[in-house]
Amino acid sequence: MPKLKTNKAASKRYGLTAKGKVKRTSANSRHRLSTKTSRQKMSRKQNSYADKTCVGGIKKLLPYG
Repeated sequence: MPKLKTNKAASKRYGLTAKGKVKRTSANSRHRLSTKTSRQKMSRKQNSYADKTCVGGIKKLLPYG
C-alpha cells in the first residue's frame, strides 16, 4: 500500500498529543484586538482541544500524527 499524504493545511492548524487528543489554537486572536477586553485576549493565548465531533475527520487528514 502506498504512503498516505498529510494534509498540510491541517498539519499547520492541529497537532496530536501522546494520548491521541487533537490540540488547536484558539480562534479570534489575530486582529481587531482593540475591541476585546484583556480577559478575552488572555484566554485566547491558551491552546485548547478540538471538539470530539471533529476529531475523526482531523485524524484522517493527519494519518501519521
